[in-house]
Amino acid sequence: MLEKFCNSTFWNSSFLDSQEADLPLCFEQTVLVWIPLGFLWLLAPWQLLHVYRSRTKRSAITKFYLAKQVFVGFLLILAAIELALVLIEDSGQGTVPAIRYTNPSLYLGTWLLVLVIQHSRQWCVQKNAWFLSIFWILSILCNTFQFQTLIRTLLQGDNSNLAYSCLFFISYGFQILILIFSAFSEKNDSSNNPLTTASFLSSITFSWYDSIVLKGYRQPLTLNDVWEVDEEIKTKSLLSKFEPHMARELQKAKRAFQRRQQKNSQQNSGARLHGLNKNQSQSQDVLVLEEAKKKKKSGTTTDGPKSWLVKALFRTFYIVLLKSILLKLVHDIILFLNPQLLKLVISFASDRDAYVWTGYVYAILLFVVALLQSLCLQNYFHFCFELGVNIRTTIIASVYKKALTLSNLARKQYTIGETVNLMSVDAQKLMDVTNFIHMVWSSLLQIVLSIYFLWAELGPSVLAGVAVMVLLIPVNGILTTKNRNIQVKNMKNKDKRLKIMNEILSGIKILKYFAWEPSFKDQVHKLRKKELKNLLVFGRIQAVITFLLYLAPVLVSVITFSVYVLVDSNNVLDAEKAFTSITLFNILRFPLTALPMVISSMLQAVVSIDRLEKYLGGDDLDTSAIRHDCNFDKAIQFSEATFTWEHDLEATVRDVNLDVMPGQLVAVVGTVGSGKSSLMSAMLGEMENVHGNITIKGSIAYVPQQAWIQNGTIKDNILFGSELNEKRYQQVLEACALLPDLEMLPGGDLAEIGEKGINLSGGQKQRISLARATYQNSDIYLLDDPLSAVDAHVGKHIFNKVLGPNGLLKGKTRLLVTHSIHFLPQVDEIVVLGNGTMLEKGSYSALLAKKGVFAKNLKTFLKLGSPEGEATVNDGSEEEDDDCGLISSVEEIPEDAASLTMKRENSFRRTLSRSSRSSGRHLKSLRNSLKIQNGNVPKEEEELVKGQKLIKKEFMETGKVKLSVYLKYLRAMGWCSIFFIILAFVMNSVAFIGSNLWLSAWTSDSQIFNSTNYPASQRDMRIGVYGALGAMQGICVFLATLWSVHSCTHASNILHKQLLNNILRAPMRFFDTTPTGRIVNRFAGDISTVDDSLPMSFRSWMLSFLGIIGTLVMICLATPIFAVVIIPLGIIYVGVQMFYVATSRQLRRLDSVTRSPIYSHFSETVSGLPVIRAFEHQQRFLDHNQAGTDTNQKCVFSWIVSNRWLAIRLELIGNLIVFFSALMMVIYRDTLSGDTVGFVLSNALNITQTLNWLVRMTSEIETNIVAVERINEYIKVENEAPWVTEKRPPPDWPSKGHIQFSNYQVRYRPELDLVLKGITCDIRSTEKIGVVGRTGAGKSSLTNCLFRILEAAGGQITIDGVDIASIGLHDLRGKLTIIPQDPILFSGSLRMNLDPFNTYSDEEIWKALELAHLKSFVAGLQLGLSHEVTEAGGNLSIGQRQLLCLGRALLRKSKILVLDEATAAVDLETDRLIQTTIQSSFSHCTVITIAHRLHTIMDSDKIMVLDNGKIVEYGSPEELLKNPGPFYSMAKEAGIENVNDTTF
Repeated sequence: MLEKFCNSTFWNSSFLDSQEADLPLCFEQTVLVWIPLGFLWLLAPWQLLHVYRSRTKRSAITKFYLAKQVFVGFLLILAAIELALVLIEDSGQGTVPAIRYTNPSLYLGTWLLVLVIQHSRQWCVQKNAWFLSIFWILSILCNTFQFQTLIRTLLQGDNSNLAYSCLFFISYGFQILILIFSAFSEKNDSSNNPLTTASFLSSITFSWYDSIVLKGYRQPLTLNDVWEVDEEIKTKSLLSKFEPHMARELQKAKRAFQRRQQKNSQQNSGARLHGLNKNQSQSQDVLVLEEAKKKKKSGTTTDGPKSWLVKALFRTFYIVLLKSILLKLVHDIILFLNPQLLKLVISFASDRDAYVWTGYVYAILLFVVALLQSLCLQNYFHFCFELGVNIRTTIIASVYKKALTLSNLARKQYTIGETVNLMSVDAQKLMDVTNFIHMVWSSLLQIVLSIYFLWAELGPSVLAGVAVMVLLIPVNGILTTKNRNIQVKNMKNKDKRLKIMNEILSGIKILKYFAWEPSFKDQVHKLRKKELKNLLVFGRIQAVITFLLYLAPVLVSVITFSVYVLVDSNNVLDAEKAFTSITLFNILRFPLTALPMVISSMLQAVVSIDRLEKYLGGDDLDTSAIRHDCNFDKAIQFSEATFTWEHDLEATVRDVNLDVMPGQLVAVVGTVGSGKSSLMSAMLGEMENVHGNITIKGSIAYVPQQAWIQNGTIKDNILFGSELNEKRYQQVLEACALLPDLEMLPGGDLAEIGEKGINLSGGQKQRISLARATYQNSDIYLLDDPLSAVDAHVGKHIFNKVLGPNGLLKGKTRLLVTHSIHFLPQVDEIVVLGNGTMLEKGSYSALLAKKGVFAKNLKTFLKLGSPEGEATVNDGSEEEDDDCGLISSVEEIPEDAASLTMKRENSFRRTLSRSSRSSGRHLKSLRNSLKIQNGNVPKEEEELVKGQKLIKKEFMETGKVKLSVYLKYLRAMGWCSIFFIILAFVMNSVAFIGSNLWLSAWTSDSQIFNSTNYPASQRDMRIGVYGALGAMQGICVFLATLWSVHSCTHASNILHKQLLNNILRAPMRFFDTTPTGRIVNRFAGDISTVDDSLPMSFRSWMLSFLGIIGTLVMICLATPIFAVVIIPLGIIYVGVQMFYVATSRQLRRLDSVTRSPIYSHFSETVSGLPVIRAFEHQQRFLDHNQAGTDTNQKCVFSWIVSNRWLAIRLELIGNLIVFFSALMMVIYRDTLSGDTVGFVLSNALNITQTLNWLVRMTSEIETNIVAVERINEYIKVENEAPWVTEKRPPPDWPSKGHIQFSNYQVRYRPELDLVLKGITCDIRSTEKIGVVGRTGAGKSSLTNCLFRILEAAGGQITIDGVDIASIGLHDLRGKLTIIPQDPILFSGSLRMNLDPFNTYSDEEIWKALELAHLKSFVAGLQLGLSHEVTEAGGNLSIGQRQLLCLGRALLRKSKILVLDEATAAVDLETDRLIQTTIQSSFSHCTVITIAHRLHTIMDSDKIMVLDNGKIVEYGSPEELLKNPGPFYSMAKEAGIENVNDTTF
């Protein structure tokens, strides 16, 4: 039928059976024309409908658009002309075949359709339709055949169809032009992300990314150079897509969980645990520990709603998943075309009669197949990674959002470190697993197909080879699990080491004061030793695994070929079989090694998913008991309110009925632990409601007891997201007594505050926290003891200016928890709490008249110091401290500070804030990272005052990593080792080339001998040598790996030692200006990179580099002319690599720099949750988190694209190598035999992956060597003075304790002003000196100078005639004793905390404890001196920690004692204990007390008054009280008239 239609032959195979093969013209004009047209007409309607539905505003007409429309217009005209010609030609005789009418008519319709499509794209962001691009490519490919046929007929001199041919040639040219035009992308004003406007060809080859790679090569990229991601994958839109699915799935899972629970509860309703009432006499402490253990055990097994997260994620992202499945499927099928084509090429080379054109067709086919394979694979990867990033973003955002609403009960189960890990580690694990998720089915598919094709080649003997592979899987599996266990063990060691490091860094000041560094250094070294031992074992097993991995393909081919040859004497190994099989085995090797990896990474992800499900499925805060009513007549009303921290604990707020009228100032008082702070927390909705409710009218501002300060400027902290009202702002600063502090701080209110307010004193933090609340114009103010941390006169100022009847907040409703009795007469009402209930309520005078609890307590306080006072202070409650269950025996310590700070909520809030940074993510200051975001920083911030930036911006290297860094690492490995490692790797390559050449010689036997006369000896020799060469490859790799494991471990040992030694010797100012997180990060991230990743990438790089060299050498051996092709390809390769590495490196750096703020902001949020919730700023923090995540996401996204950009280009080079080597084989086929061809091509086919891997490894090494660079940066940090010098003081020095300051000056950092400005004084032996002065007068600097924490800027200090600057630091610090302001403890036993060097006997330690009033407490602990102290002493109350520090001092028995008085931490009672002990035990010493409460130093011999770094007064208290001066006025403020009058 088609014959009639064309009027010529449609198909005849004889056309192809000649040297000059061609297709029949009829076939070219029908089938090959209709394929592209059919494609277009099928897809166009759908696409037009889609465009119509999703249209945006029409964009302006561009030159591109006009050019394309004009070209298609020309095509339309050409088709019309052709139709006209046919009509003219045909004068009704019917001689013209029908095809000549139908084709032009079809084209007319098609070109009109194309015009419509191109016009419709004006309403799209993406101007080039992908299906049009494919249509043009198809059309050009199909027309190529007709094109060459027409040219041949013209060359043969047949001009009958001249007009038709010319029209065809012109239209062919236009189509090529249009294709070229549609390859370009059209820019669009609305979107600055080129991906959205990229044309189809540009987006599948990632060419749209060229501009950024160029930019990155010219200069290091900054955040502004990286494009924003698309709106639909921004955090906000991802979260809004995910949340409905999550809610639905979570509901389903919860219902299923309830059904499960009902089932279970019916089964075991009998068994129940009796909680704490088993045996009350047991030490409470142990019980609490047991409870915690129980909780932990049950915590791991408690099943909540399960397996909903994966479903929710799948529902959200299923489209991307389906796209990637499709691409992967196509890729896997194409993968198996390669060995089939290889077979054809080999048979072509062996068959001398084959037509040359078939060889060229095969070479082109090899290239096209490889190209398609690359495109599919890279786009598949791109989809997978995109999905991974989106999932990570979704998880981070969900975890953050959840953290804002999580109930306290659920929150208690996680430390801050663990919550941050959910975000960093678990989200990352899920991201990693999405990249492999398809490998599960794809591996199975590849394995099945490989075995099927191998069977076709070699028959059943394949099974032998496959059996070897399968056998190796369990062996590998066992080794890998062993390695995983070692890694788990090592993680524990690493955690221990980091915990110690964290503590060393947070308590570095104490270590320096007490000269304890060596002891802690040894502890770290011990752990590190264990870690390195495990690393070595790990490395050795790794070496065995690598050995097996290398041996596998060799073993498999040796065994398969041997079996094949030995089974049947008719089987002769020829080139086709051998090399096709080797290619198939190479394909098979990948899924077999990948499958175990995929499974293990899936298992890890399952653990992460469980953790995330537990967290995201946790209960939300239930604030239903807190009612907000705007039209209520009272400001706050408690009705029968009972609240508890945990449902199984007793209530902390019981049956409170309380009405507070608007505008009242209500003081809440009560003994320690009577539930004052809990009352506040109940109003904020932080507690669990038992019954009753609280009604609140208006908005709330909250000042917590422990100030929560964000990392940022002081101004940011006070404004807290509100608009700046300059007048009010200044009023607040003045009222909160912050102006004098701001004058002292460099940069005023723009001074940056370190994380957790590290560079502010307790009082300053508290005042900033108060200023923040005051500035927010709220209706109700909840003030939880804001005056505790400030000096008396400042407290008075704040009360008058802010809180009191005439303060800034007058007319607002204020609830003030306070311990300061002298403010009580001025308040409207006093509420007295006891044991969680309200004991009394009324005005000051009414309560005094009533002579109740309040009056009694007041009397006690006023008589403080008389013996009977001791008994009555205690008449409050003995509340057990649920956090630690430490009940101190009452006769020893009357209800001490234990509970003041350890009240339920605080105890956990505090432990959190202490350990909050323990996770040690690199906490770059948040502010810096934000600065990067909004490049245009306001002008006033630009000229920074010297010293204003406390935290130096983290040093981010740019550009290439210097050679010296590589050398440093290689030197640490040892040059000799390196030589041997390289030698072994080279030997492996030589053996590899040898075995390939041997195989090709073996296959050439098949041409000499036929199956009957193949000598057995020859056969055995072939097998034997082939096997031996294979074994040699494995052994060389094994030796090289083993050797490199040892030398790399040696290198990381050296680097860690140098780093630790140097950090411990760094001066104190280094720790003040460097966030702990950043230092810990060197010990965590960077050291673990040097331990694990760097050696691996180093080995991988060597192997792939030598592998590629080997392959190229083999191709050149076969066809030397190939060297000509290698040179240009090599240049392109190196060029692409240079471009890529520069960009990729910088993107990786940007990624880590933008990632840390997400985590540090998160841990900050978690520690300040009550404040954020009280101010109702959740949304602002959520937005901040989303902005941070988006910034990070765009860097990660860009980095992923850069990898794909590179891979496509490298695979193109690999594909060209394959193409050219195939081409050489065809061109030089007369000089080559089939076995050479096989051996060259099977290796060339393998090169693509290796090339890709090599660049990946190069950039990986560059990324990882940065760790060495960063460690090196801290190895070079300048040190403080030596610990021990030549000149050593006499052993009994200081015997008298006589201290002389002569014109002593000091500054904190070289760029700052003097803190002490020439101090001269003489402190005689055994004198007791009190040092006073307002905040920032230089009191603490004085102690720091004695210990040489600060070195002199001028003048000198001598102790007993020895200039302290002339001796070693440890000699000096070991002879002085200090009781510091913050009692810092380390985790370890009590004994280690008192005596880390084990220098004292147990008797001495018990004696010291007795003097420190701790003997009965310690004796009551089950483990006594071995009682474990948790991190930062979290399981002891602050009072007990302070007494332990006193114990340390009592043990040292040195002649000079410095007492930096603890301010807020200790209640009056503990304070009195410490004072009495010091008076009795240190009577023979020189004591310097830095005082904040005057009454503690009224009995000193002399008082030194400091102001602004100078001594303004110095003399005995009597003298100073007589003449009016600074001291006199301070005393008056504190209500002290004469020396004996130390009442409060």
